[in-house]
Amino acid sequence: MRAFIGLPLPHDLTDRLETLAMGLRFGRAVPAENMHITLAFLDDQPEEILAELHEELSGLSSRAPEIEIKGLDVFGGGKPRLLFASVEPNEALTALHKKIRQAARSVGIELSHERFRPHITLRRFNRLHPGEHQELEHLIALEGAFSWPKFQAPSFDMVHSVLSHEAAQYETLASYPLAP
Repeated sequence: MRAFIGLPLPHDLTDRLETLAMGLRFGRAVPAENMHITLAFLDDQPEEILAELHEELSGLSSRAPEIEIKGLDVFGGGKPRLLFASVEPNEALTALHKKIRQAARSVGIELSHERFRPHITLRRFNRLHPGEHQELEHLIALEGAFSWPKFQAPSFDMVHSVLSHEAAQYETLASYPLAP
């Protein structure tokens, strides 16, 4: 079962981000209902392992991180792979990320060693043509200072992800409350 742990987002924020991402005519847009902040990508795991992780996460105690959105950016530099809204890292968010990774490792899940750079994916790209590069640069110049009022994430979720040609289909398997 392909799964991840993520922070859900307020609907008014995801609606605004979806509208913003629709400013581009190329790439694959992430639907508003799929937008989240990934805390740990678990990849494909047996259901038994996810059940063990659920038990670990159910006992996890953590305070709700404050989420601050600051700007748009791309991963991939000169060959952009995705457009995202940047999330300002903070102590509570980083601590939650580390606790979740520790819980995953404790049940035998191998996680990638990428640096944690919290973000909300808006659009994915395969290869950009020169005109598309310019359009993307224009959107970032126009909307790059995008921000959103700070908010607290009240919970985090374990989500099952099924890939399709359109967009991934997400099913929340469990939610875990965070202390205010």
